[in-house]
Amino acid sequence: MSEECAKIAVIGLGNAGLPLAAVVADSGIMVIGVDINEERCRQINRGENPIPEEAGLEELIKQHGGKRLVATSHFEDARGCRTYIVIVPVFVDASNNPDFSIMEKALRSLGKILKKGDLVVLETTFPPGTTQGLVQNRLCESSGLLQNEFFLAYSPERIMTGVSLSRLREFPKVIGGRDEESGILAYQVYKKFICNLHLVSSAKVAEMIKVMEGCYRDVNIALANELFKICQDLGIDFFEARDNANHQFCHIHLPSTGVGGHCIPVYPWFLIKEMEKREHFSNCRLLSVSREVNDEMIRYWAERILLECMKINKPLFSIKICIKGITFRAGVKEFYHSRNLALARLLMEKGLDAYVYDPLLSEHDVQTKGLCYIEPDKADLLFDPFLLKFEYP
Repeated sequence: MSEECAKIAVIGLGNAGLPLAAVVADSGIMVIGVDINEERCRQINRGENPIPEEAGLEELIKQHGGKRLVATSHFEDARGCRTYIVIVPVFVDASNNPDFSIMEKALRSLGKILKKGDLVVLETTFPPGTTQGLVQNRLCESSGLLQNEFFLAYSPERIMTGVSLSRLREFPKVIGGRDEESGILAYQVYKKFICNLHLVSSAKVAEMIKVMEGCYRDVNIALANELFKICQDLGIDFFEARDNANHQFCHIHLPSTGVGGHCIPVYPWFLIKEMEKREHFSNCRLLSVSREVNDEMIRYWAERILLECMKINKPLFSIKICIKGITFRAGVKEFYHSRNLALARLLMEKGLDAYVYDPLLSEHDVQTKGLCYIEPDKADLLFDPFLLKFEYP
């Protein structure tokens, strides 16, 4: 591997990191991609796309994989780079506290190859203040460098699985530095492959921007879910009302079975937990209630399913119920915080004869989730959690 030719290293080649690495490579910059998944690295270097649902990525991996984009599981292979973009996940634990274990491991490994004058940019979403706090501390500890001996910035990913490439190329992206010098340098580097880029005053502001977006979505989906339930009680067609209520000053979101994925149900907890630590509980009441409203939607839909079952002339516990789709979003084979998956499991816990069909999953895939597979036409009642519709095959 010609380390000296590498310009940028992307640490983490998952659903967010790989599209970014491909876009950087497609701009003409040599990229070293680092990921602990050795098989994924081999796939990329063979020109094979490990994320088939990502539009346009297959062509870029075929063109640049193993050439301008070289994947490796060894941090040492990226030592020749001067810019390191870190995009590994931060989850929340059972108590909804941020879990930095994966991030800290990546930072320690990166610190061992970090040199004076290098630039590190974080793209992972995490609580405001993390870049200048935990990230900087871990890099200094593992590298032996002083904080003023390397540059540090933050630029949150703003993609959506399935359309990541278009988001990277067209959607506004922000970047902010630990200090003014870091921000300017990071901006200059990113402008080489990101067109719609905006420099903000600090990394902390950039961190907050991304968390605010997630909170906005969560709160507005909770509002839509409440309005949907109220419309049901009042005998009003929610979708007709929504279509005519929305205009340039009002945007009612779509109702759902809740909120899933790695982003929206996670980010509000970053702020909620920080306010709890400071004992400023009144500052996060709306965020806390919105989380409750959205997570409780599976109980609402379980009750609606029971009511639909009552319309079928069969004993309740012999009615075959099919949940059509258990991923957190239609067209994306991901299950993190999936409320559709949680709904299917809740129905089974209640002793109902519940099954699953998902066009993205095989029968074996469904069974590995501890669920039972059924073809839709074999069910008595079909519920589509993406369209919120009932069918009687």
